[in-house]
Amino acid sequence: MKKVISIILLIVLFAFSGCAYVNVKTPYDTDLDQTTLGDKVGKASCYSILWLVAWGDAGTAAAAKDGNITVINHMDAQVVSILFGLYCSNTTIVYGN
Repeated sequence: MKKVISIILLIVLFAFSGCAYVNVKTPYDTDLDQTTLGDKVGKASCYSILWLVAWGDAGTAAAAKDGNITVINHMDAQVVSILFGLYCSNTTIVYGN
């Protein structure tokens, strides 16, 4: 019975510490009180699996091209990580006109 409780406790600790699943969105800008987002949004992502294979383009130019944006007003970064990075995605989100 103690072994089962220990395993359950370990699973709960992993889930609440961010080791099992992370989904975070953060701004690149530090002067947020002056920010206007604009009418268009573009996203670009890169991915990795098993810490061995990675692909994609999460660059600013790729995100601007996706949203047909010529003037970038603001940028965000979004990171999704599952099981210590077993699967990861990094997304650049740009806002502008």
